[in-house]
Amino acid sequence: MRKEYGLVLITYILMQFSGFLGIPLLYKIGVSSDLEPNRAEVVAAGYWTVISFALATVIILFILKKSTYTNKIESQTPMSVGKSIFWSIAGVFLAYFSQTIAISIETALGIEQGSENTQSIIQLIEWVPLTMISVAVFGPILEEIVFRKILFGSLYERMPFFFAALVSAFVFSVAHAELEHILLYAAMGFTFAFLYVKTKRLIVPIVAHVAMNSFVVIVQYVFKDELDKMMKEAEQMQQFIAWLL
Repeated sequence: MRKEYGLVLITYILMQFSGFLGIPLLYKIGVSSDLEPNRAEVVAAGYWTVISFALATVIILFILKKSTYTNKIESQTPMSVGKSIFWSIAGVFLAYFSQTIAISIETALGIEQGSENTQSIIQLIEWVPLTMISVAVFGPILEEIVFRKILFGSLYERMPFFFAALVSAFVFSVAHAELEHILLYAAMGFTFAFLYVKTKRLIVPIVAHVAMNSFVVIVQYVFKDELDKMMKEAEQMQQFIAWLL
């Protein structure tokens, strides 16, 4: 592995574990200290998420800017700007389509839907709205650099697209620590890898990923009460139908 890629991975991993020091540090210097302990910890975690994600993004982009290396994908002629914009938009729909198929398969296998990661993130955003920037912007940028540019890009130089995408998508799934939804994350990984190879521009899967995350966050944060109401009504309807049968 190239030196700059190693530095990027080290930065990303350090960011993931930085909360063990950063969150207590924020709490100690007075951030959220006037709140009850449980909420104070969540608020400190929200602020540290923003700080760590932003800092990691700046460092990683700086490392890559200094690099002169181009992988097999980016060494080819990139798609035109106009077509890249089209695929950035189309990529959002492709990602949701692949997720729909994955959800259908998981449901058929008896896997309960709902993401603990998403619910935890929404709770963070409710108490620290600024966290939305990390989830919607910094997170997708970091993930596309690490899992698509570095991991998938390196594998794609040694094996066919399907196997490179499969391995990188699996690692992408494991990194989200929700193995029961491995198909869901793998579907996203395949979609973003396809966009990367199709357009030869990393910015395309980044834009699609940012748009998708932003939509999910906005829907679940802004329309949380309406969604809860709809879920309760759906459950009541199911119970009523079961009673009739």
